[in-house]
Amino acid sequence: MKSTEDQLNHVMVEFYEKLSSWEQAVVKDNGYSLPQIHTVEILGGHGPMRMKELAEKIGVTTGTLTVQIDKMVNADLVTRMPHESDRRSILVALTEQGQALYREHDALHLQLTGELTAEFSDAERVQLLSFMKRINAEF
Repeated sequence: MKSTEDQLNHVMVEFYEKLSSWEQAVVKDNGYSLPQIHTVEILGGHGPMRMKELAEKIGVTTGTLTVQIDKMVNADLVTRMPHESDRRSILVALTEQGQALYREHDALHLQLTGELTAEFSDAERVQLLSFMKRINAEF
């Protein structure tokens, strides 16, 4: 019999694969790449960010992010603006079109979360939230 840790490992990998597949299916028809959608999600959830902070959250270099942000500026999803208190920093923020895309994509995530936890009690949802926060804090 497999250990609890081994079972948990396989369940987490399976969940990741299913969530990634779902994300790919949702994104494929809207004309944007998955990294662009992830950038929109981060900016939508956190507000304008410095390029360095955004690159760290996405897990890419600032050079890679610069190329992606150039494309997103051209697609009118984000805008660059100078930082108010640090002249050396550039902030990236969602445009109105980027905010609309964020709201649309966030609604899909909310719907998926509702579907996945529909059979959970309120207490189970609170417990899952606590576990997920603890897992995220470890990254």
